[in-house]
Amino acid sequence: MRQHLLRLFDCACIKSGIDRLFLMQTSPLYMRNIRYFSLLIFGLPLIAFSQFRKYSNEFLNIGSGARGLSMGNAQAASVSDATAGYWNPALLTSIETNPNLAIMHADYFGGIAKYDMAALALPDSTHHRTLGITLIRFAVDDIPNTLYLVEPDGSINENNIQAFSAADYALLISYAQRWTHWRGLDVSLGANAKIIYRKVGDFAKAWGFGIDAAFAMRSKRWQVGAVLRDATTTFNAWTFQFTDREKQVLVLTNNLIPEQSYELTAPRLLLGGSYRFFNRKNVYLLGELNLDCSFDGRGTSVVQSKLINIDPRMGLELGIRNQFFLRAGISNVQQTLADSDTLNLEKTWIYQPSLGAGFRLKKINLDYAFTQLANQGNPLFTHVFSLSIQLPRSSKTKSSN
Repeated sequence: MRQHLLRLFDCACIKSGIDRLFLMQTSPLYMRNIRYFSLLIFGLPLIAFSQFRKYSNEFLNIGSGARGLSMGNAQAASVSDATAGYWNPALLTSIETNPNLAIMHADYFGGIAKYDMAALALPDSTHHRTLGITLIRFAVDDIPNTLYLVEPDGSINENNIQAFSAADYALLISYAQRWTHWRGLDVSLGANAKIIYRKVGDFAKAWGFGIDAAFAMRSKRWQVGAVLRDATTTFNAWTFQFTDREKQVLVLTNNLIPEQSYELTAPRLLLGGSYRFFNRKNVYLLGELNLDCSFDGRGTSVVQSKLINIDPRMGLELGIRNQFFLRAGISNVQQTLADSDTLNLEKTWIYQPSLGAGFRLKKINLDYAFTQLANQGNPLFTHVFSLSIQLPRSSKTKSSN
């Protein structure tokens, strides 16, 4: 599996274990099932010491909203709905009048992993401040638990197979403030407070907390944005709970029994710029470029150095009468070894393409994205739908206007 799939490492690891468990249904292989189940659990990034991890809380890097996913996750400068709490909280100030509600659902790996998001943006009556709330869940449900499959006498009891879920939750509480209006430019500041909860059945759970800081500047034709994610570093504190019988099974299958540990997420800087190339006869073309800058030594970035690694993201949106939208994007650009070269000498460029469309009917936006989980030649893909709704203003807000 290519390294750029590590952005979904948790999900991929779970899928690999599930596939093996479903394929092994004959009695002689049940003891191997126990081993694979153990590897399934501990293949997750759970056994972590107090250190930065290169791929920590990666479910928060999948994306939010079909518009952003279809534009290659390039949204740090042009997002304009409630998903701004995820992409760039400073741009929540672009929602000036009606509250905005955005919801999204996506299935990954043939429906094995599910991603759900709901976001709400609440502007105040002055149009200078906006509060945002975003809830994200990424999970694999109904995972078979075969730890109790073998009875103490060595007999097989399939009735002991139970199911559990491996789920990641994130609550983002966002605040945005229009800072100043200078020479036709709107300058805004924003921040996120992130509360993270991760749970693997009854075996392990973690609580985490972090803060994002954001900046945005807008004119009529161009916008720029910057987000410092995990500005204070984000930590997850893991705790584990196993019964004596579960510990015995883990020891007999040569697995470690984890203890309480801590996982730290290093800060990342996201820079973005967008430009509206033309706007004639109710048709416009918007392009955006984002630079995802990490400082944790990832080895798959386009620009690599000891100090910083940079990954570009690019997206385009064609709007017609502000009602119909066509979108395309590219992300996860990497140079890797060619699959056809058995000597591992030839390198090739790969990228993750995405396409999408949108339709606006009065106060409702329906968006669709077709994205791939790997590179341009890989059949792993998913369909994403999201809905954005402008809610009625409160009577207090109307009277103040």
